Amino acid sequence: MRTTAELDERLARPDPALVEDLEKLDGDILILGAGGKLGPSLTRLALNATRGSRTVTAVSRFSEPGLADALRADGANVVSADVADDQALRALPDAANVVMLVGAKFGTQGREQATWFTNAYLPGRIADRFRGSRIAALSTGNVYPLVPVTSGGSVEDDPTGPVGDYAMSCLGRERVLTHLAETHGSPLALIRLNYAVEMRYGVLVDLAQKVLAGTPIDLATGHVNVVWQGYANAVTLRSLLLADVPPFVLNVTGPELLSVRWAAEELGRVLGKEPEFVGEPAPTALLSNAARCHRLFGYPQLTPGELIEHTARWVADGGPLLGKPTKFERRDGRF
Repeated sequence: MRTTAELDERLARPDPALVEDLEKLDGDILILGAGGKLGPSLTRLALNATRGSRTVTAVSRFSEPGLADALRADGANVVSADVADDQALRALPDAANVVMLVGAKFGTQGREQATWFTNAYLPGRIADRFRGSRIAALSTGNVYPLVPVTSGGSVEDDPTGPVGDYAMSCLGRERVLTHLAETHGSPLALIRLNYAVEMRYGVLVDLAQKVLAGTPIDLATGHVNVVWQGYANAVTLRSLLLADVPPFVLNVTGPELLSVRWAAEELGRVLGKEPEFVGEPAPTALLSNAARCHRLFGYPQLTPGELIEHTARWVADGGPLLGKPTKFERRDGRF
């Protein structure tokens, strides 16, 4: 994957299991937040997997020039709308299946009230509008506390313990959606994702940029989980079949505990640069155990080694980036 076209094609390439599962769904698919980081590739994946058998509607404000037209050309029913506007929300087409990608993370420090509005209040308004629909809602592994690196990561039944306003607002989203799912009888799947990567953003891009620039890498957060975004998109769509009341909760990430030092050194090997490090790994990190996900949906198609190779070459070639650092190294929840 050396060009944007190659990357977009790979992200939107469905496997037979996804095609089979979406064939079992009744009704159309509505994707809210289709203009965000995951939205365009998830929309195209749904289009390719359904092969025109149902309407796939992509909803967003579409601030990126040309994106709405591109998705329309790919076959999506595109609706430019701000779902925070009640009138616009009411005017959206009905759909039996809703994928909720709406959320706020970056720049939340100092704008905590807006973060809570987007992450906790607005999902309730959306769930009320689409009462009775199956909903797959994107959440985050940040709802868990930092856990010992030796623990294997948090599992879905572990107690939550969010750190900081962003993480707390995401747990608020889960609580509000769960209440409305039980109130309306709307099947719900909560997808606790961390960290999705592709060549334009993610933990590996953050590390590759620092290696290339000679910026010291803080090892305090010494271990992370990463997962290929194409896999995360497919699991999110397939989880619609497992949506339930009470909600179906699923950690989505890769099976590996990834050493930040090792990943940086591997990126440096491809980039021809020796990484610089500061600090020592803390005994805890934000880690999720996705064994349930892998049992249900199999393993990600791309390994960490392959993701590192692709990412390093992309960054070295000056490929386009989204410019949204994950801030995975933050341990105080301030994003």
